[in-house]
Amino acid sequence: MIDIKLVRENPELIKDTILKKGKKELLKALEEAIDKDEKWRELKTKADALRADRNNVSRDIAEAKKAGNNKKIGELMKKAKDIPDEIAKIENKSGKLEDEIRDILIRLPNVMHPSVPIGKDASDNKVLEIVGKPRTFDFPVKSHTEIAENLGMVDFDASSRVTGNGFYYLQNELALLNQALIRFAIDTMIKKGFSYVETPLMLRGEIIKNVTDLHDMKNQIYKIQDEELYLIGTSEHALISRYADTILSEKQLPVKQASYSMCFRKEVGSHGIDEKGLFRTHQFNKVEMISICVPEESMKIYEEMKGITVEIFKRLGLPIRVLAICSGDLGDLKHVQVDIEAWSPRTRGYFEVGSCSNLTDAQARRLKIRCDGSRGRYVPHTLNNTAIATSRALVAILENCQHKDGSVKVPDVLHDYMNGIKVLKKS
Repeated sequence: MIDIKLVRENPELIKDTILKKGKKELLKALEEAIDKDEKWRELKTKADALRADRNNVSRDIAEAKKAGNNKKIGELMKKAKDIPDEIAKIENKSGKLEDEIRDILIRLPNVMHPSVPIGKDASDNKVLEIVGKPRTFDFPVKSHTEIAENLGMVDFDASSRVTGNGFYYLQNELALLNQALIRFAIDTMIKKGFSYVETPLMLRGEIIKNVTDLHDMKNQIYKIQDEELYLIGTSEHALISRYADTILSEKQLPVKQASYSMCFRKEVGSHGIDEKGLFRTHQFNKVEMISICVPEESMKIYEEMKGITVEIFKRLGLPIRVLAICSGDLGDLKHVQVDIEAWSPRTRGYFEVGSCSNLTDAQARRLKIRCDGSRGRYVPHTLNNTAIATSRALVAILENCQHKDGSVKVPDVLHDYMNGIKVLKKS
């Protein structure tokens, strides 16, 4: 949620952001916010004047009592009695306006960083960096699904019977590889100075509404029947929400935390769910990182967090690229975002394995996270980044590290986490 002061003082900046994101329909909402804010300020001026009158009347009553002027005392007492009712009426109107303004501000997009490419949709995203060279194969490349099933290390048929599409059973060495990726990512985060936290897997509806885009809440988040609880789609939401409606000391910043969790997503939309496979599923594992920081440091921390994911995949020996998300593809809460994509030798293209975002103060403002420091009380910046989504990483490893005989080389950095297992193969 953007700051009403920004709308008040620089509406052209908000208008420019709306147009660059291709959301002209929000221009009317911006006008409504400006109009309602003007009315709110008029009411505030009236209420402040009435409070000043009340103080003056109280002083005049005291003077009239000293002078023994009973007639004037009566007149002033009647006036003093009426003022609170008038203030209450104005505060009721201004309170309703505040709620209406907040509802509009939640719909308006965050101001974008100058580096964000201007474009209509994902086709206009820009490649910033390519890390690693795709391997050349001298045999037909198999899909991750075919490899995993041939090794007997995954069961999609059983999961389909007991749960439905979008779930899976992992077993034996592939399940161990999944755990190895989790441990490797957690250890990496701890070495980078992030505290490890385990979070709830469910959040209240009010929290979910304020921590994510409304589009995601509708199309991605599972609701618990008959409960005002939702399954998390990422531990980032639970990590950040821990500080909702709290006041931090600037001495506590930056907050840097990492968490592993099961994640749940409906994945409603054009992409659909894989009938069989690990690429897009309803349940998956992620190691996520967040930061809460002073505004001046947020872009520096953004680059640091992005670099950690790049380092993780580089150490895994997987070819990746870093993609700058364009204005039309950027979520409304986000100031700037990059996606990390891994190479798929089967499709000869890249696919998303992680995402890093700086939300500046938009998310913190919605969650009422504040900070006390040298500049007084202010709203800090929040950031989030995927260290690793293990199902996506498993797809990349199975495809990029496959051998002609159907076995798969385990990345060197994971050997210690695999009890010495260096190759996935049929037993």
